[in-house]
This record gives sequence, C-alpha cells and structure tokens, in this order.
Amino acid sequence: MTGKRIALLIFGWMSLITGIVGIFLPLLPTTPLVLLAAWCFSKSSERFHEWLLNHKYFGPIVSDWQSDQGIPKKARNRALIFMWAGMTLSMFIVWRFWATIGLCVIGLAVSIHLLRMPLRKETPPQ
Repeated sequence: MTGKRIALLIFGWMSLITGIVGIFLPLLPTTPLVLLAAWCFSKSSERFHEWLLNHKYFGPIVSDWQSDQGIPKKARNRALIFMWAGMTLSMFIVWRFWATIGLCVIGLAVSIHLLRMPLRKETPPQ
C-alpha cells in the first residue's frame, strides 16, 4: 500500500466521521464531507467507495452528486433554506463583522453554485 493511498484512506474516514458528527452539530456540513470521503475512497479503496455508494443514508447523496442527472429541486431548496438558517444563526451567535461578511460571501458562492446545478426530474412514487 502506497503512502498516498493510506493518506487518502485516513482522510476519507476522517471526513466521513466528521460528516456524521455534522448531522448533530449545525456548524459542520455533512454533505460536503461525505462527498469528500467518497472522492478519497474512489482514489484509494474501491471496497470503501462501493460501501459508501450502497449505504442506506449516504449512498443517495453520493449517487446524486456523481450522476449527470442533477439534483432534485426539493433537495436543492432544502439545502439552501437550512444553509441560510444555520448561517444566520451563526451570524447572531458570533456577532463579529468579519465573520458575518465571511459567512455571507461563502453563502452567496454556495447558493450560486446550487442554483446553477441542473435539476433532476423527480418521478412520482409508485
């Protein structure tokens, strides 16, 4: 096993664990960390990458991101609402001008990225 592969495995597991913690802590973003873990696993371990793709909760996140079909409109809108709600709460808790500016810039960049992504047509439940 090469050093690069070991480093990617460790970084992938650290990202996934931090993403899981982010489910319970509002300031840690879960989805980007799970996607980072998927990327690390895709470069280092086919077994862990397949495990993550087939995972009950994280698999759909990774599959949606890796497909070229886009994301569901409902998921995009939910992400925007929760992101801005969490960032607004953070702005009031921290109450520092530089932090507010930083959060607004990051929020705008992420919002623009999400709004430019293609939307997947949702199939009605059968």
